[in-house]
Amino acid sequence: MLSKRIIPCLDVRNGRLTKGIKFEGNVDIGDPVETAKRYYEEGADEIVFYDITASSEGRGIFLDVVEQVASQIFIPFSVGGGINSVDDMRAVLSAGAEKVSVNSGAVKNPDIISEGSLQFGSQCIVLGMDVKRVEKTKDIPSGFEVVIHGGRKAMGMDAVEWAKTGEALGAGEICLNSIDADGTKDGYDLELTRKIVKAVTIPVIASGGAGHPKHMVEAVTEGRASAALIASIVHYGEWTIPDIKKYMADEGVVIRSIW
Repeated sequence: MLSKRIIPCLDVRNGRLTKGIKFEGNVDIGDPVETAKRYYEEGADEIVFYDITASSEGRGIFLDVVEQVASQIFIPFSVGGGINSVDDMRAVLSAGAEKVSVNSGAVKNPDIISEGSLQFGSQCIVLGMDVKRVEKTKDIPSGFEVVIHGGRKAMGMDAVEWAKTGEALGAGEICLNSIDADGTKDGYDLELTRKIVKAVTIPVIASGGAGHPKHMVEAVTEGRASAALIASIVHYGEWTIPDIKKYMADEGVVIRSIW
């Protein structure tokens, strides 16, 4: 059985680590470089970095911050935010990232998934999906809609169908974020996670809602995710990565141990 990954997420705005609830009310909570280094030293399996306002502000990602983070960690590092072309991908990978996460840019121009996969390999291309619960309609039969620009713009696209399309175009992984669960600490949206996992064959990272290690256990067992993205639970010092991993191991989850 493949081990499950624990992946801290760094949401960055104006070069600073930030956190909100349901994509709103973000506050400054620290230095992303120092935080990434600490999580690496604690045993994180990967780090995800999002420049959360790059797309909505119509600018490129802060490459200097990406370079600083990459210089401090020696585990897989995925970067997203404002990536709209193969040139953007190349710049991020050249700055030290192992993977690029495309979200809003891919929705607006799906060809960048296939172009990026061709240039750099599918293992480098992560399809980031921000998803919100809605009423089921003909266009959104799953009841889960794709939203872009940091949760600001609903697209009328069914999340399950978009996941399938992303995989067909060459994405090697999906990072699935529930806007409804984000920052609530009430647990991941397991229904959403299961739907996406069932629809694709590539790994799916569950994101949004972790408040206790039991939620990560649920995400990788009931939700069948390959990994769990975490933020608030570690940003605010409620749990450490070693304690989370030990809890999950004690619950029978196969994880990459650090002890």
